[in-house]
Order: sequence, then C-alpha cells, then structure tokens
Amino acid sequence: MSTFRGLEMSRQALSTQQSALYTTGHNISNANTPGYSRQRVNMQAMNAYPTPGMNSPNLPGQVGTGVEAGSVQRLRNQFLDTQFRAENASVGYWSERSEALSRMENLLNEPSDTGIEAATSDFWSSLQEAAANPEQNGARAVVLQSGGALADTFNHLSSSMNDIRSDLQTETENTINQANDMIKGLDEINTQIKKLETHGYNANDLYDKRDNMLDDLSGIVNIEVEYDDSHIPQGKQGDGTATVKVKDEEGNALATLVNGVTGETNEIDDPVYTKIDGMTVFESISVNGMDITSSQGTIQSYVHTSGYAEDGEVKGDFPEMLEKLDNLAYAISKSFNEVHQEGGTEVPFFNELADSKGAAGAMEVILEDPQDIVVSSNGNAGSGDLASELADIFTNPNGELDDVSVNGYLESMIGEIGVDANHANTMLDSTATLQHQVNNQRQSISAVSLDEEMTNMVKFQHAYNAAARGMTAMDELIDTVINRMGLVGR
Repeated sequence: MSTFRGLEMSRQALSTQQSALYTTGHNISNANTPGYSRQRVNMQAMNAYPTPGMNSPNLPGQVGTGVEAGSVQRLRNQFLDTQFRAENASVGYWSERSEALSRMENLLNEPSDTGIEAATSDFWSSLQEAAANPEQNGARAVVLQSGGALADTFNHLSSSMNDIRSDLQTETENTINQANDMIKGLDEINTQIKKLETHGYNANDLYDKRDNMLDDLSGIVNIEVEYDDSHIPQGKQGDGTATVKVKDEEGNALATLVNGVTGETNEIDDPVYTKIDGMTVFESISVNGMDITSSQGTIQSYVHTSGYAEDGEVKGDFPEMLEKLDNLAYAISKSFNEVHQEGGTEVPFFNELADSKGAAGAMEVILEDPQDIVVSSNGNAGSGDLASELADIFTNPNGELDDVSVNGYLESMIGEIGVDANHANTMLDSTATLQHQVNNQRQSISAVSLDEEMTNMVKFQHAYNAAARGMTAMDELIDTVINRMGLVGR
C-alpha cells in the first residue's frame, strides 16, 4: 500500500463524516416540515487491499482502506403508506358526508321553536283553538297565518336543500380540478425522479413531495400505487417512478391516473349529469371512460349526498329527504283541502298539487280571507266539528303516507336524519382513529427526533475530529520519511 494511502484514507473519512453531518443538519432543519422523512447516510467499508491477482503482494491478510458514504437513505415504510391511504379514503368519505348531514340537521333545526315540527304543531294548535271557538274571527285568522307559516317552512326547506345540493355539486367539480392538478404534479415529479435515478441518485426530497401529494389524492379517491425501478442502475437504490390507479371499494383497479412507466396520464373528466323528475343529479364521473364513483373518497361522498341516478331512480341523502318533505307537504295539502271542502266551500285552503313531486317547494296557502275558512260541517255558527276534523289529519292514518299519520311520518323523518348523522359521525371517529394510529406508526419511522439527531451530530463530530487527527498523524509520518530519513552522517 502506498505511503500516501493513509492521507487518502483520512480524507475519505473526513468527507464521509462531513456528509453525515450535513444530512443530520438537513434533518434538524426540517424537523417541523410537514411530510418530511428523515434521512441517514449509510456508511460502508471500502474494498480491502490487496485484491486477489497474480501480482498481489504477499501480506498476512487484507488491510482495510477506509470508509465511504454508500447512500443517503430516506426512512419510509411503503406498507404503512398503503395502509394510511386506504384509511384516508375512508376519512375523506365520512368527513364530507358527516358535514353534509350536519348541514341538513341544522337546516331542519329540530328540536326547536322554529323548525318544521314547531310549525306543524302551531298549525294543529290553531285548528284546535278554532274548533273550541268557532265564532271568533281571530281564531280563523290564526289558522290562516299558521297555515301560511307551515307552507313557508316547507318552501324554505325545499329551497335550502336544493341550494346545498347545488353547492355539493360545485364542490365536486372543484375537487376534481384539484385532483387533476395533483395528477399533473405527480407526472412532473415522476419525470424529475427518473432523471435523477437514471444517474444513480436518490431523489429523497422529491420522494417526500410525491408521497405528500399521493396522501392528499388518496382522500379524494381511493388509490393504489405501484413503483417501477427498471431504469435504476444496477447496485443503486431508489423508490422508482409511481403508477397511480383508482380502485373501487373491493380493491379492484378501475382506471390508471398516472403511468410511471410510459409517462401517460388520464385526468378525471367533468361530471355527467342527468335530470330525473326535474332534479339534476350525477350520472357518472369517469376516467378514460370508466366510471369511478364506486371509489371511496370525497368525490363519492359528494355524489352520495347530493344525489345520483341508479336504475332510472334518484338516490342520495338530500334527494331522499326532499322526497320525504314532498310527500309530507302533499299529504297535508291534499288531506286538508279534502276535509275543508266537506264544509261546502269550493275555495281550497292550499293550492291544488298534481302529485308529490316538488310539493314542498310549491306548497302555498291560496285562501286569502279568514272568513272563508269553514269550521263547521253543517253551517252551524256555534259548531267547530270540521275544525276538529282538520286537526285530526295530523294524528289520523294518512293514505298518502302509507297509513302513517302526518305527525308520525314527521317524527320518523327527523329520527332517520338523526340516526344517519350519528352513524356518519361514528364512522368518521372510527376511521379517523385508525388513520391516526397508522400515521403514528409512520411517524415513529419517518419523523425527525431532535434528541436522536443531536446525538448523531455529536457522534459524527467526534468521528470527524478523529479522522482529522489521523490525517495529522499520517502527515507527521510522511514528514519523518521525507525530511528526516537518510540524514545521518551529513
């Protein structure tokens, strides 16, 4: 081995320990950077001297030649990433659905003094008062007023729910635009990573950027990620380029968003809408001709809450609630008019509705004069029997509601939305807990520990100082050989 080999060995040690210090500093600098994965320098011994050959010197054994930085490794577990993204899709779905159902609950505002149940109760009470005091014009005026308030309540609920449906459809389109931006970004990052990996470099910071984008995308649609490392030189390491596919709830791949091998991308198309019974709902949301609404995430949540077409029928949380409101409004309007006209009047109290479609939004009181309200079936001014019958439509079985009373149907409707909202909140808490647990596992591997990094910094600093001292010792040895040997007798 060359006399100067000792200097080179010390120089390599200095360089390796210095790179470890740089990496430690990089970790400390990014300790609070979201999505950053800590890195470490993998040190490895260099090939020993001599190597086998015909001209190899005759030595007792091989002599070590020092250390080198083999690679700068990013500490990340792809299996935990896969688990996190699966849970993130569930959290994305239940989070948006819970929020939408919460908006519905707030709109119904039950129990309260201003909700539909209170308006129905006030109308029923006014009829009871008119039955008890049939000769008082003031009682009839209260019936007219409370009936108008009930119709206004139905109109407001119908209009507000349709507004929320429209907002959810707009949010779907905005979310699709965000997802398409991520798809473009993932393709660009793949291209940059491939260029670096082809030359044998690990693109650690780009890996982090890609993983953060994949995490965000997994909340919008459920995805699976595959990696291709065929372009990485032999002996080198790297994550490779990512191929991203949308998968359904059963784990089957539906469509490819980003192809890491060919560099091709497929964006999510704009939603296709259809109109059924005057209501505009989602028909499909596709990628490359394949419907992806079966993929769990925020997009699916928007579809399930705002409304979608299935076998020619409208499904979804808000459409189903609107249908129940329409049924209730139609049943009240039709039954009230029928009983009211039994008193011999031809003037209906509520407007005549052809059917239940859109009844909640169209319901209104068309009778203007309280004197036209009939409270007696036989014209007797002192009788309020017809007003009692009008009040009974809220408690008697109603054929328009499958023989369920108006009050019973209303209580069932309010109870169902409460159960659905509670279920959504429970599922959100459950999936969020699982997501949090998996993320904690990820962080235990990838997160930066300042205590550990400070310990490493001290360790590498001492190693650097020792290597520097070794170089000084070798310098003294060489000085002895060059400047002091062969001077005897001069």
